[in-house]
Amino acid sequence: MPKVATRFAPSPTGPLHIGGIRTALFNWLYSKNQKGSFFLRIEDTDKERSKEEYKNQIIQSLKWIGIENDGNEYIQSKKIDDHIKVANELLKNGHAYKCYCSNEEIEEQKKRAKQKKIPYTYDRKWRDKSEAEGPKDIKPAIRFKSRIDGSSILKDLVQGNIEIENNTIEDFIILRNDGSPTYNLSASVDDHLMNITHIIRGDDHKINTFKQMQIYLAMKWELPSFAHIPLIHTTEGKKLSKRDKASTLEDYSKIGVMPEALRNYLLRLGWSFKDKEIFTLEESIQHFSLEGIGKSPSKLDISRILSMNEHYIKHISENDLFDHLAKYCENYKDKIDTKSTNIKKSLSFLKNKAKTLEDIYNNAQYLIKDKIKISSEDQKLLDSLSKTILNGFLKEFVNLTNINKENLEKIINNLIKDNKTNFKGVGQPLRVALVGSKFGPGIYDIIMSLDKNKVIERLKAVS
Repeated sequence: MPKVATRFAPSPTGPLHIGGIRTALFNWLYSKNQKGSFFLRIEDTDKERSKEEYKNQIIQSLKWIGIENDGNEYIQSKKIDDHIKVANELLKNGHAYKCYCSNEEIEEQKKRAKQKKIPYTYDRKWRDKSEAEGPKDIKPAIRFKSRIDGSSILKDLVQGNIEIENNTIEDFIILRNDGSPTYNLSASVDDHLMNITHIIRGDDHKINTFKQMQIYLAMKWELPSFAHIPLIHTTEGKKLSKRDKASTLEDYSKIGVMPEALRNYLLRLGWSFKDKEIFTLEESIQHFSLEGIGKSPSKLDISRILSMNEHYIKHISENDLFDHLAKYCENYKDKIDTKSTNIKKSLSFLKNKAKTLEDIYNNAQYLIKDKIKISSEDQKLLDSLSKTILNGFLKEFVNLTNINKENLEKIINNLIKDNKTNFKGVGQPLRVALVGSKFGPGIYDIIMSLDKNKVIERLKAVS
């Protein structure tokens, strides 16, 4: 039995869609589970729309989420001569024919189909005519001679057996009249040349699979196995597209979703193993199987992504969390001093209630910024009583030689008693003075995370 080989074959005509990332993930996990190979093929034959920036974005997105391809990227445009050669073989062997229909004729056929409210299918006008009958002023396209009789069965590893009548598959173009190959020809030839054993892709490709199976059979190539996975839908139940908000990895990384969390979420989006929710990378590879993929579309749920991300924030080591935070800040916020220990030692409380790295960044602003800015709304909280409390705290704090929770509690409890207030009455003005907002970490955590001189400086600035 040949070694398992899977591939992910995006076209660089736009940013990589999150549905594509999941497809890549399933291919990668299946190949690793089977001790096989995973290849990345860039389908860049659409010269007008393909862009280098999208190709780089695809490669970087896969690396970001932890998917590494075996060997170099396979660039489809470099193999066009192989695709054309196969088209000519199919023509020579009677499995394809030259079609001399003009663009105007094809458009007229499409118009008539639309008027009748039926799907357009090429009428096979040139299927049984000889080349000699072809007009000399029209450069022909080459069409595959699809089977007309009987039916074809796709033994799908996810959907089960799917049968269609062969006469529903049109005689599709494999070489355009400008000599360029079409998707179904190029994909079939590449999959054969790459020795791909398992083609795992979205179930919107099913009709393409039936066309590609016919090319394989006509060329007497061994058929690969096919698995069509249900698409990802929006919360409204519509097919997710590149135009949807939060459809690319960049949409998630810029709000501080970590790659491990998003990978775990995408793994569980349409796939399950018992009742397990959280998977390490090793567990993902160990347990992944095509049998675990469901048959129904899955809905993208941002709240579930954030919940998964919160789990990872809480459970990864604080050293790793700090590395993620530093990289996130470098890419999307102000670069933080990685040698500063203040933020790292404060992660134990900065991560509380944080669903994203952006939340941690926002919680840590009072440590990151040298000077804090108090909003006009929060400034109103610093009334005369609040300033009396702040002055009282400052007077005691200056003399502290050991800053710990026990000593701070004594000062705060005395202030509560002396000013006939409660914990909020003391904690809130302190938080506003030290953080710049009434919201933020616990007051003891704030004071102990700041340098003593910084606490004094900020209290003096408002009292």
